[in-house]
Amino acid sequence: MPTGAEYEAKIAKYGWDDLITLWSEIESGNTKNLGWGTGKALEYLVVRAFQLDGADVTWPYSVYMDGKQLEQIDGVVYVDGLACLIECKDTSEEIKIEPIAKLQKQLERRPTSTIASVFSRNGFTAPAETLAVSSRPQNVLLWTGSEIDYSLQNKCIRKSLIKKYRFCVEQGLPNYNITIEAVP
Repeated sequence: MPTGAEYEAKIAKYGWDDLITLWSEIESGNTKNLGWGTGKALEYLVVRAFQLDGADVTWPYSVYMDGKQLEQIDGVVYVDGLACLIECKDTSEEIKIEPIAKLQKQLERRPTSTIASVFSRNGFTAPAETLAVSSRPQNVLLWTGSEIDYSLQNKCIRKSLIKKYRFCVEQGLPNYNITIEAVP
């Protein structure tokens, strides 16, 4: 199993077209044949896309307390004054409430201005969306596979994050679908 540093070195060679190709492999479930561990390709793809789009990023890492792993974070991105924890779920099923609840707990340990985004290849169950919509504060944004694809194809993942965040601020909905209208 490659180390985090080895994954970083691998993904650092990827440009937008390479990320689009990798996304296609993620959607097909073929990443293991390309040397990516389970779920790792999506984690590094998302962080790399933000990096290519000009965001400051922190690659996946673990948080330890008293020598024990407390958290595993899939990445952090800093965009236009926002600090956003990243959680990626590369599964063939819709995501249930657990990753959202976990992120909400992780956010409790951070400055109140920190938000989070969950990137799911296959979307979210209705209870997961309900949890995200009804939680206070609303600080976890939901991203579907079609939104990942849209952001890669249009090289606009930073603008997509800002659009999702602004819609959540204005309408109180963290699951706004950015593909409905063009990202400004």
